Amino acid sequence: MALISKADLGFTDYNWTIFRGDDPRVSGAPDETVFNGSEGHEVLYLINKMAKINNFKQKFSGLKVERMLREVLPPEVQTQIDIIHWIGKNWTSYK
Repeated sequence: MALISKADLGFTDYNWTIFRGDDPRVSGAPDETVFNGSEGHEVLYLINKMAKINNFKQKFSGLKVERMLREVLPPEVQTQIDIIHWIGKNWTSYK
């Protein structure tokens, strides 16, 4: 079960493009797929993958991931896997 749903997101200005269920932008394991932070489905996918990887149980952790993606993710960190590593490395330094 997903930790965060569309209704839970803190930002509301996402695009909601429809993707095939097997599209690597929103399915499978995080990989070298380039992340688009303005796509709501991609944001939800990444938040919920982070929650699963890190065993997050509370929504505020997922919302922290969303804020990190929006507010502090460096532009040179672009792929799903690099973003997951970057968030893990910077988790404690961001409130």
